[in-house]
Amino acid sequence: MLYRTAAARSVLRALSSSNASVARSTLTSNVFKAPLTSAARYPARPTSSPSLALAARKPITTALVRYASSVSKEEHGEEEVDMMAGIKGEAKVIKDTFSLADVPKEALYLGMAGVIPYVATSLETVYLSYEIGKAASNGGDGLLFSGQSAELMLHMLEPIQVGYGAVILSFLGAIHWGLEWAGYGGKFGYRRYAAGVLAPAVAWPTLMFPFEYALISQFLAFTFLYYNDARAAACGRAPHWYSMYRFVLTFIVGASIVATLVGREQVANTITSEHTITDKVNALLFLKKKEEEEAEARRKAEAAEESE
Repeated sequence: MLYRTAAARSVLRALSSSNASVARSTLTSNVFKAPLTSAARYPARPTSSPSLALAARKPITTALVRYASSVSKEEHGEEEVDMMAGIKGEAKVIKDTFSLADVPKEALYLGMAGVIPYVATSLETVYLSYEIGKAASNGGDGLLFSGQSAELMLHMLEPIQVGYGAVILSFLGAIHWGLEWAGYGGKFGYRRYAAGVLAPAVAWPTLMFPFEYALISQFLAFTFLYYNDARAAACGRAPHWYSMYRFVLTFIVGASIVATLVGREQVANTITSEHTITDKVNALLFLKKKEEEEAEARRKAEAAEESE
């Protein structure tokens, strides 16, 4: 009995000691396993102060900024060069388009001199219109002339500008007669002579129109003749340079006409109204009737004297 009890106790002690050793080993392995595993999975990073990090990154950032700025400057410079090259190319195209290098010098100089009277009368009209407007606002006196003097000179310029325009139109039509006589580009007969006949036929009746209508009619006539001359140059019936030559001269004359009309419009309600074509025709008919009555009265007086 005692033997059995002692044996049982020894067995229990052995079991308890083995369980305690197993528990200690399990606890020890669980405690140290997690730190070792996490350390193995995530190795420790070297720590550094913020100032050292900024010092390490600053050269790289500065280099990147300098590189980006240099690249942007180079691209911007290339864009400016390309833009300037494009502008210069377009300017060269415009210069070549409106070039008068092929025009004979004599024709160029005489043509430019021929538009000077037209430009001068136009500028004078604009200035006198300014004088009339200033005199109307000041009560009678302008900058250099009085309102009445400026209006009188303005009416004197009207027939000069319209008459000179009719002369230019007639001359432009006569050029085609000369080209036909010279046989330039061949013989075209009445087709070419028609321009020389049509130009004065349209130009000279404008002298009877009111001033504004006369200028508008001549502007349309200049435009039509330029179109006809451009077609003639394109078809070989006139020199190749004649189209651009006529364009420049027509542009100057057209701009002068527009300036005159604008100046006249500024004083349209200030100056005295001009006689219309109806008034002129009625005055002509009245004068003719009066002359007939006077002639009839003279015949009656002569007949009465003879009878006595």
